[in-house]
Amino acid sequence: MYKNSLVHYLAKFSVDILFFAGIASCLFVPFSKSWLVYYFNLPEEMIVPMILVLLISGISCVYILWQLKVMFKTLIGGNPFVMKNVDCFRKMAVACAVIAVIYCIKSLFWFTISTFVIIIIFVIGCLFCLTLKDIFKQAVHYKDENDLTV
Repeated sequence: MYKNSLVHYLAKFSVDILFFAGIASCLFVPFSKSWLVYYFNLPEEMIVPMILVLLISGISCVYILWQLKVMFKTLIGGNPFVMKNVDCFRKMAVACAVIAVIYCIKSLFWFTISTFVIIIIFVIGCLFCLTLKDIFKQAVHYKDENDLTV
């Protein structure tokens, strides 16, 4: 039987903390107008689009963290190779793609190097999740086939 390690519990605790911090951050974004003007010197016409970009990408990140929470339940439960995790990887890939598209649209209006880096990171994250989805899907098929032969 597989034994859970301290690393599993620490990672789950970290995801939980990040999940609630992400929710708090998303709730704060609509009230961040003065902060955006003061720290980033944004012109008035860029504030609402920037708030939308931050809100949509924040919600997508919270959704990714939610999917990780779902996956940790199966990992700690001792059975990570289930179709539920395959679906979680697919949903995380879609959320990463949404963030990449949002920042591609943002770069048309206000390009920065950090925007380009965010796009690259989330495109790689999307591809990584799609690859892991296929690996887990194959592992689920092997596990099911093995369970049927015993």
